[in-house]
Amino acid sequence: MMHLGLLIIRLVIGLTFAAHGTQKLFGWFGGHGVKGTAGFFESIGIKPGAAMAILAGLGELAGGLFFAAGFLTPLASLLIVVPMLVAIFTVHGKNGYLATGGYEYNLALIAIAVGIALTGPGAYSLDAALFA
Repeated sequence: MMHLGLLIIRLVIGLTFAAHGTQKLFGWFGGHGVKGTAGFFESIGIKPGAAMAILAGLGELAGGLFFAAGFLTPLASLLIVVPMLVAIFTVHGKNGYLATGGYEYNLALIAIAVGIALTGPGAYSLDAALFA
């Protein structure tokens, strides 16, 4: 049952994170695409906005898909942790932990990604199939 639990966690978190990447890259799911994300990034001092929007979107998309699949799990976890740390330090940290717009969601994602990286992705993963 533990492996099924790890699969459920990886799928929900990974696919959600990948969806955030598609918001930045393609404007899917109510996102603003590269142009809108670039403008936001520039407004908070992340420059060059367009390049960083593309990198962030690609990292979130790849990291989310890899995490969901349990493929190269330490790298996938890193691709989740790094943008969440950036989000905390540039946007959400000043709002506090539980305030509207606070950093609790970002911290929860970091904890999940680090936890899965430390425990492993479970038997129902590409890592288990390829490297076990």
